[in-house]
Amino acid sequence: MATLKDISVELGLSVATVSRALNGFPEVGARTRTRVQEAAARLGYRPNRSAQRLATGRSGVVGMIVKLRADMSADQTFFDVITSLTAELAARDLDLVLSVDQGDDPVAPYKRMLERDLLDGFVLNAPVPNDPRPGFLMSRDVPFVMHGQAHDAPDYAFFGIDNAAVSADAVELLTTLGHRRIALINGEARFAFAAEREAGFRAAMAAGAGAVPDSAVADGPPTENTGYTLALSWLSGRTGPRPTAILCATTPVAAGVLRAARDLGLSVPGDLSVMAHDDALPNIRPAHFNPALTVTHAPLREACAPLAQMLVDHLNGAPPARLQTVIRAGLIVRASTGPVPKGEDIPWQIP
Repeated sequence: MATLKDISVELGLSVATVSRALNGFPEVGARTRTRVQEAAARLGYRPNRSAQRLATGRSGVVGMIVKLRADMSADQTFFDVITSLTAELAARDLDLVLSVDQGDDPVAPYKRMLERDLLDGFVLNAPVPNDPRPGFLMSRDVPFVMHGQAHDAPDYAFFGIDNAAVSADAVELLTTLGHRRIALINGEARFAFAAEREAGFRAAMAAGAGAVPDSAVADGPPTENTGYTLALSWLSGRTGPRPTAILCATTPVAAGVLRAARDLGLSVPGDLSVMAHDDALPNIRPAHFNPALTVTHAPLREACAPLAQMLVDHLNGAPPARLQTVIRAGLIVRASTGPVPKGEDIPWQIP
């Protein structure tokens, strides 16, 4: 196995310069840092973690604390993100440590892990409105990056999608097709993204189709059963005029909506248009639904490389204001959306 001295001989640099380059010291120029990193990879150099921590104060380990549901389940997005994030961090010579939180205090597990002095920083996920975690970590001067954002104009590093635009783009497509009675099956209300999507939905509907009654907006776990149960209630007419289109938070929810429509003898898109947001979950292919599903599209796994790089940059001193990215989801139109049924282009009636 190569040593720092081997790299220094190879490049004609001092051992101290090689060490500083590999450990992210800012006084080493970008060109020299790149040369050293390339030589280290070529020669098969692997750092001694104990020596590295003595030199830099860093462990090369970052943490992520996961909140499971009361039934100890995690949705499919969790495993996809963890697998991809672990690989992206490893490619940047960082290891990820997971901890499960089952308590009521969202800050307590971070306090406990920081007391052990083992971690360089954190990746935060599943932000909620008024999330206390960013403020706590910033008060301790602990680097972190968040997947998503807990509120508008955050002052921390984050990578997320424009959730209001997810809803707005879907509503624009459906209203262009003549739909006025559009219902929303949103994500779980406790998460910040769900609030953003509902706000975007209501604003876009008000601008293009009229106000939406509260009865046409629901939330729940991102499961097929959620979609089936809610759609069955709406489409049966038991709660009033049925929607001509349903917008779903996830593709599994949309699968439930399609099943409910079939059970009621409704055709898609003849009687009902269905759309979803697609996180590109493993083993779920919206193009293979019957009919193929129209979606807004933003694969969760594609957030992992930016999140990993942002955390590395933050650890190396980049200010949070330079580490903030919001992307817009794509739109893929397929066969599950079509023109509003004849005579059904009537908006919701608000009591």
